[in-house]
Amino acid sequence: MRLSTSMIYHQNLNSITNAYAKWQNTALQLATGQKVNSPADDPIAASQAIGLNNMQAVGEQYGAARSTAIASLSMESTVLDQVTGVIQNVQTLLVQAGDGTLSDNDRQSLSTQLQSYKDQLVGLANSKDGNGNYIFAGYKTGTAPFEQDSAGKVSYTGGTQAISQQVDDSREMAIGDSGAQVFAHLAAGYAVEPNGDASEANVFNSIDTALGALNTPQDSADSDTQAAYTAALDKAGRGMKNSLNNVLTVQASVGSKLNELDTLDSVGSDRSTIYQNRLSDLVNADWYQTVSDYSLQQVALQAAYSTFNSMQKLSLFQLAGS
Repeated sequence: MRLSTSMIYHQNLNSITNAYAKWQNTALQLATGQKVNSPADDPIAASQAIGLNNMQAVGEQYGAARSTAIASLSMESTVLDQVTGVIQNVQTLLVQAGDGTLSDNDRQSLSTQLQSYKDQLVGLANSKDGNGNYIFAGYKTGTAPFEQDSAGKVSYTGGTQAISQQVDDSREMAIGDSGAQVFAHLAAGYAVEPNGDASEANVFNSIDTALGALNTPQDSADSDTQAAYTAALDKAGRGMKNSLNNVLTVQASVGSKLNELDTLDSVGSDRSTIYQNRLSDLVNADWYQTVSDYSLQQVALQAAYSTFNSMQKLSLFQLAGS
């Protein structure tokens, strides 16, 4: 192989260029803390890092969805606790109303109190979350789910389907309950009517039955009227028992979902840590090794410069004659 001054010059120049490129790349690793700053540094690691970053981003989206679900279900749980308290107050009032020594004035006082409980329930049934959405309206979040007409009849006009949300890769969860499911539904173990009529599921209908009885004078009533009064209170009592049982069932379901979301959050956090550690192994630089490489490459670059400076003053004739 024949050598020329030009060839030797270019070989030394290439040596400097390569040494400088390695030194600069290591400097970049020190600056960024990453050994993979472009796909060219390590194509396989870069590809795997992209996949891990995508999975991390999806996991964060599910985490945000779970936070929303927890907020919604926690709000529902709080309202259901209040609903339970009001229903229990109504049950206590119905027991009082069954006292045979009460006068019409006493019953009227109880009627006024019962109407107040009904109004409280209507208000709770039309509760809103922090964003102004009705929590028991299903997908019709912008419209009050319960309406009360001039005669006091309460009807449900909300959505028939509760809002659902994807809270993990393979888990979609209803993050609320429709008003019909909470206030007009029969859960397992409901009380049946002794005469075979349909059991009362609507809490407002049960209250209206009791209000009708309390507003009927009894002081001078005949036995049939008194019997109808007692039967109405009994029917209202069974209806309120059904409503309480249903609300407690819904509340238990909400609690179960909150527990599941906590578990999913824990799993999601562990999964995120695994992704982060794997990503770190792929792209993060070993600080001590990188500092060592930087120093060695700097020395190599200086040596290449020194060699180049010496060689460029010589020609093949000078080398041959020396």
